[in-house]
Amino acid sequence: MWLVPENEGPAELEAATLRLRLSADLAPRQALAEGCARAGVREVVCETGPLPAHGQGRHIGLALGLAGQPSEVFVRVDTWWNGGAADRNTANNEHVVLALDTGDSYAF
Repeated sequence: MWLVPENEGPAELEAATLRLRLSADLAPRQALAEGCARAGVREVVCETGPLPAHGQGRHIGLALGLAGQPSEVFVRVDTWWNGGAADRNTANNEHVVLALDTGDSYAF
């Protein structure tokens, strides 16, 4: 999974945290990217680093292993913490994708 956090402004953010929630359990052991931590059986949180106004944060790459072999999984990505910044467009704070076990790449 490749995540690119974005900040639509109006001000830069020193840091924020995003959360990934899956509809299937994660495997017991995970090799997570720097700045990421497991937050539950189906959750991972990652800090974004600085987010410039109207710009992108650091790219976050994750190879998450799942327990078992589900044929599909919902992946929800949302803003978990933003340092109290006012967000005028809360519609972009959560993204949901259904990933099917087809071997295909997904982008959203």
